Amino acid sequence: MSIKAIAHVCLRCADLNAALRFYRDMLGIEPQFNFIRNGALTGFYLKVADGMYVEIFEAPDVSGVQHNQAAPLSHFCLQTDDIKGLRQKLADNGYEPTEILMGADRSWQFWVRDPAGIRMEFHEYTPESSQITGQDVELARR
Repeated sequence: MSIKAIAHVCLRCADLNAALRFYRDMLGIEPQFNFIRNGALTGFYLKVADGMYVEIFEAPDVSGVQHNQAAPLSHFCLQTDDIKGLRQKLADNGYEPTEILMGADRSWQFWVRDPAGIRMEFHEYTPESSQITGQDVELARR
């Protein structure tokens, strides 16, 4: 037995329409299938890539996570091949992405929160990225 990949990340949100606009319209992640209960949409699966999905369920009691508040999900990261274009698209549509920085792993990155307040990281790999080279990353001492 071996683990092959992360199958999906499951998120809860108060507004499915806002989540769909963000993930489909802003990030271009296409719906794979819906979850229906009693004839009503209660969630959906979004296909990031072959075998990789984001699962989102409606949870009316969920409010946005406040900055620096502990949460069960720290963040998740999606890879892009156009980090500047994606950051600009999010900014143009009222989201508040951070500036693009070179990470300690030698990958370009920025951060934003989705409509439910989930922290999201975006990477654009470089030829020197540890994800490609396998090189360890030396972090600054605390």
